[in-house]
Amino acid sequence: MSVAITNIGSLVTNDPNIGSGILGELENAGVVIEDGKIAWVGNSGSAPAADQVIDAKGMGVIPGFVDSHAHLVFAGDRSKEFEARMNGEKYSAGGIKSTVAKTRAASDAELEANLITLQNEMIRSGITTFESKSGYGLSVADEARSLAIAAKHTSETTFLGAHVVPEDFASRADDYVALVTGEMLDACAPHAKWVDVFCDVGAFDVDQSRAVLQAGIAKGLKPRIHANQLATGGGVQLAVELDCASADHCTHLSTSDIEALAGSNTVATLLPGAEFSTRATYPDAKKLFAAGATVALATDCNPGSSYTTSMSFCISVAIRDMGFSPEQALWSATLGGAKALRRNDIGALSVGMSADLVVLSAPSFRHLGYRPGVDQIFHVIKSGKTIYKHQDGIK
Repeated sequence: MSVAITNIGSLVTNDPNIGSGILGELENAGVVIEDGKIAWVGNSGSAPAADQVIDAKGMGVIPGFVDSHAHLVFAGDRSKEFEARMNGEKYSAGGIKSTVAKTRAASDAELEANLITLQNEMIRSGITTFESKSGYGLSVADEARSLAIAAKHTSETTFLGAHVVPEDFASRADDYVALVTGEMLDACAPHAKWVDVFCDVGAFDVDQSRAVLQAGIAKGLKPRIHANQLATGGGVQLAVELDCASADHCTHLSTSDIEALAGSNTVATLLPGAEFSTRATYPDAKKLFAAGATVALATDCNPGSSYTTSMSFCISVAIRDMGFSPEQALWSATLGGAKALRRNDIGALSVGMSADLVVLSAPSFRHLGYRPGVDQIFHVIKSGKTIYKHQDGIK
């Protein structure tokens, strides 16, 4: 069955060959969907006949958000830790360990129920593709079951056994790395597409991180990395060295880090929710864009440092506090995220792309930053099928 969406006020295609600017924006536009893919894009009045017609009533349409960095398999919350930070305590990687204890104690059913709750929040916020990591089990059995649960809900699963050194390996970081690169990797690889490591102060150093990523690569996993969140270090350079799909956080970047990213295939994934929730210094996206680096935005949904599933919120923060223009923020949250996952079938609305899109209850994407905190997600479509529709409708 074919579906036409007509009377679109502002259509973001992310294809400059179709429309204006980096977003390939078209006004008074229409799209036709067939077999789950975009079959036609153009002026609304020229749309070909379709089996079903959706009247956008002048509202905006954007590609579905692509969230390339999230941690959705965990138990419990760390709201008291958040309160302490807001009262002046400094964020460190150590808080992860409290979530590990709760995750290990939870049943599979409890972990999956929490993931589904967060997934549904993401869908309601316009996210049509999301990545999810392990990293709160930190034992062979708990990491493997975390990934098996995540793999039931997304194909973008990431083995993050090297999140931090768990309490049971205190003062034995190298022994834990040996476990991660050996028995744990063997158990987790069948459920994972990606391998990741937290390369930063209080987590793993560059040599340990290289060992983890190289072991994952040898097992057929693709690398990505948590880098330079807490301090300037060697994480970004390691990401470029190993051709990681993305270096995530990038809060503290040297000039050489920015130059390395700009000259590589590695996407700089920025996570506004983390800086917002930890009162850390925001990275300056202007420097990355000026250098020619590819940039993505993601939620970093996790219970400790960024407990949000709202990409619209992240876009608002990115525009206000990180130097993004509205166009750059929308691009980074859609096609940028797709590039961070090395996907060429999502993140844009040109012919042949997956029909993953969002009808807004606003005339254009500009309202996402212009009206922060307001729910403007009306209709979410993935692979041509409605997965969410706001009950109030477009008035």
